[in-house]
Amino acid sequence: MGTMTRLFGGDSSDAISHKSDKLMAPTDASVITPLNPGNFASIRTTPVVDAPRYFTKEEADAMKKLAKEKTENARHAKKSYKSLGQIEEADAKVHKAHRGYEKVVATGELTKKKADVGLAKHLHGLRPGYARLGIGLEKAENRATERIEAIKAKLLGGSEQ
Repeated sequence: MGTMTRLFGGDSSDAISHKSDKLMAPTDASVITPLNPGNFASIRTTPVVDAPRYFTKEEADAMKKLAKEKTENARHAKKSYKSLGQIEEADAKVHKAHRGYEKVVATGELTKKKADVGLAKHLHGLRPGYARLGIGLEKAENRATERIEAIKAKLLGGSEQ
C-alpha cells in the first residue's frame, strides 16, 4: 500500500466521485440551484378578469377592503423578505467564515504532521550515532574487563585456578 493511499484512503474513483457528490449537494433540499431552480409559483389573490365587466357596489367595496388589506400585507411581506434575505446573507457569512476556519485547522494540522515527520526523520538519522555509541560502550566495557582480569592475574599471580 502506497503512502498516499495510506494517508488518503484506498477509495476507488467511484467512492471519490460519491464524495464529490456529497460535497456539491445543496445545504438544504429546498435551496435554489441550477439543478433545482425552485418552483415558479406566483401569487394571485383574485382571478384575472379576462373580459370587460361591471362590478356591483358590494363587489367594489369588498375589492377596496381586500386591496387595502393586501397592500398592508405586501408591505409586511416586503419587510419580511428583506429580513429573510439579510438572514440568508448572515448565514452565508458564518458558513464562509467557518470554512475559512476549517482551512486554517487543516493547514495547521498539515504543518504539525510535517513537523512530526521531520522530527521522526531526524531521530532516525541519529540511530547510526547511537549504534556507534553502543559499539563504543561495548568495546570500552570489554577493554575494562580485560584490564581488570589482567590486574587480577598480576595480583593473584595466577594462583586462583
